[in-house]
Amino acid sequence: MRYLTAGESHGPQLTAIIEGIPSNLPISIEAINEQLARRQKGHGRGRRMQIEKDQVKILSGVRHGYTTGAPITLVVENKDWTHWQTIMSAEPVEEGAEEKRRVSRPRPGHADLNGAIKYHQRDMRNILERSSARETTVRVAVGAVARQLLAAFGIQIGGQVLQINDVVAKRQEVSLEELIARTEESPVRCLDKEAEPLMMAAIDKAKEDGDSLGGVVEVIVEGVPIGLGSHVQWDRKLDGRLAQAIMSIQAFKGVEIGIGFEAADLKGSQVHDEIVWNEETGYSRKTNRAGGLEGGMTTGMPVVVRGVMKPIPTLYKPLMSVDIDSREPFSASIERSDSCAVPAASVVAEAVVAWEIAQAMCEKFPSDSMDDMIENVREYRAYTEKF
Repeated sequence: MRYLTAGESHGPQLTAIIEGIPSNLPISIEAINEQLARRQKGHGRGRRMQIEKDQVKILSGVRHGYTTGAPITLVVENKDWTHWQTIMSAEPVEEGAEEKRRVSRPRPGHADLNGAIKYHQRDMRNILERSSARETTVRVAVGAVARQLLAAFGIQIGGQVLQINDVVAKRQEVSLEELIARTEESPVRCLDKEAEPLMMAAIDKAKEDGDSLGGVVEVIVEGVPIGLGSHVQWDRKLDGRLAQAIMSIQAFKGVEIGIGFEAADLKGSQVHDEIVWNEETGYSRKTNRAGGLEGGMTTGMPVVVRGVMKPIPTLYKPLMSVDIDSREPFSASIERSDSCAVPAASVVAEAVVAWEIAQAMCEKFPSDSMDDMIENVREYRAYTEKF
């Protein structure tokens, strides 16, 4: 499986083309739109979310509610395009025209300057439009398709916010079903009801101060069979691919699996998961400090991935930068922005993890149709239980 995305933040639409989804997978547009709506929620979101009401259109690869095996085209229109048609026009605009809205002032923390130098662009709008986190909209749509494939095998995904700024949620031992239900009711996608209002207050204070906040999100995947991924080549290790997926999300600067960096403080006897077996379920682990992955492969335990999102770099109390035309210092320009997008980023993280797990499933159980794939997975699960 693979996919490509295209589109700009203020362009007419965002597009994804997915290849490799088996035929006869039931696809619900409503389920995709539900994930898009989840991404737009969360305390701290900016004015753009009041403009966009994201809805997907499926233009190919699905007929009468089922995949055909052909490439799937997903489109999400940008409602704000009506105000940007001249500025973002594909047709030439007169030199010096006001409608061009040229950007010559790079914002710290963004791709503006690096991208302008790399691609020889004197108008940095050509960089910021594509590097914008608006691109995650269509990645969530792609992830929603992957989730529907995983659901056919009883694989379930949930996520939560563990930290915003210096407010850290207390760990809650709950089922994945309860985690999904409770975080969906939280404005900051947090299980800890004591931490929740503190997180919201911190976001409100940052907004009042013209500042922004980051945090930590966690994704949990249950029902994954043993043996997805591989140990035989570096680029086939599933933990490495999951880490790359999380780090590919705009503003993410760190990732860990299982207990992650905590392992540095512990002895080996406190880190590794003892193996057990019983006749009913086969092999499992007493604990899950490895986060469901050993040697680049799934162990059958829940996959647990965390990511660190930095504070959004667009500030209403802007940092200093340098104009690329005059080389003079200035206060960085302000584009519409969130004061905190960590709750929304939790949804994006679920989507990119869903894609990697779904891709690993299709690699392990390559099939042209879901009928064959379901049978292959059933036989493999029976084999692993009796191994």
